[in-house]
Amino acid sequence: MIHQYKLGGYNIVIDVCSGAIHVVDDVAYDVIASFEDVDRDSAIQTIYERYENEVSKEEVIECFRQVQELKDNGQLFKEDTFKPMAGKLKEKTSGVVKALCLHIAHTCNLNCSYCFASQGKYHGERAMMSFEVGKRALDFLIENSGTRRNLEVDFFGGEPLMNFDVVKRLVEYARSVEKQHNKNFRFTLTTNGMLIDDDVIDFANKEMSNVVLSLDGRKEVHDKFRVDYAGKGSWDVIVPKFQKLVEKRGGKDYYMRGTFTHHNPDFLEDIKTMLDLGFSELSMEPVVCASGDPSELNEEDIKVVLKQYEDLANLMIKRREEGKPFTFYHYMIDLKGGPCIYKRISGCGSGTEYMAVTPWGDLYPCHQFVGDEKFKLGDIWQGVTNKSIQDEFMACNVYAREDCKDCWAKLYCSGGCSANAYHATGSVKGVYKNGCELFKKRIECAIMVEVSKCEEDE
Repeated sequence: MIHQYKLGGYNIVIDVCSGAIHVVDDVAYDVIASFEDVDRDSAIQTIYERYENEVSKEEVIECFRQVQELKDNGQLFKEDTFKPMAGKLKEKTSGVVKALCLHIAHTCNLNCSYCFASQGKYHGERAMMSFEVGKRALDFLIENSGTRRNLEVDFFGGEPLMNFDVVKRLVEYARSVEKQHNKNFRFTLTTNGMLIDDDVIDFANKEMSNVVLSLDGRKEVHDKFRVDYAGKGSWDVIVPKFQKLVEKRGGKDYYMRGTFTHHNPDFLEDIKTMLDLGFSELSMEPVVCASGDPSELNEEDIKVVLKQYEDLANLMIKRREEGKPFTFYHYMIDLKGGPCIYKRISGCGSGTEYMAVTPWGDLYPCHQFVGDEKFKLGDIWQGVTNKSIQDEFMACNVYAREDCKDCWAKLYCSGGCSANAYHATGSVKGVYKNGCELFKKRIECAIMVEVSKCEEDE
């Protein structure tokens, strides 16, 4: 399977199953497009007539020969032989947990209308995780991590800094036991920034492998949604705090994480605002909300967003050439390595190697399922008891989704997000159509940015 597209002045050909990326001229682009036509002589003649002022017929024939050579070498039109491998990684790692999302606080000091977590309550009661529950969660992770050494823990909410003392005590506990169990904890803190102070900054920069900072970009966009319970925007409060934290962090190992909605599909303007504020590690995510919600992206918004992704790619290239590069989370792609084929097929590992823990110790496949009782897996004392739900997630892979079968992007997205699929279709094996469309555009743009970088390095 191949995918061809033109972007940024490049003719790009992706050979899906080999992972090969080819940048070609117009003649080769058309040769590849017609290579599997039944009537080869007719295809040669058509292309020759199309470019007769630029190439000879012999050169067109030679181009076909070179494409055939690439095919013979497994770099074009490589057959998909991966289906038998589907599920193998999850079978191999069955029962092994490598990461937990600790819902340290089911409450928030902001009242964002688009919040998928119902302002941090997750459609339930407000609650704080106790140290005892958090400690047991960390013990559960150690006990169920097998031989894995590196373990990931995300302090999540709501707003985790509303329970900061417990966060600090849990990190202290983890550090006290990691060596005896031959483990290395990597912590992440996700925060809206309202409670950041010097103590938080010093602690985060010492103990957190990554910090995710919620900022929606332009002041008018951010303050439209990210407001306190009095309806006052938070931009003026958090931006100086974020700038101080990032400066003391040395500008590394953080992400500004924004959300764009129906009200700002022109999210590139928000990216530019973040850059002007001095931030360079950026992410802007499409809103996740119920159908009919005022924030939901409509068809016209999607068209705007697709163009924004292209303009963002061009901005990244321009700024890199000017010596002012920045990172966009969704454009991080490694064309020479990247995840192994088993990981590309099996997906994110939610419900199997990754789980969310509520303040009272219940286990869910990920943070987006918390509060939906039918997805409760068990708890941190008894472990996973709802095997049927876990089996459903075990069976999630790119080949379990019928709509993914003929998609060129399937080995980049691994079938997409199960939570988004469920909320859009009612099945964790479904496909969130809008999400697919946006993802494919992001991959095209990401590859184009990498192609330009390779060209610059030559």
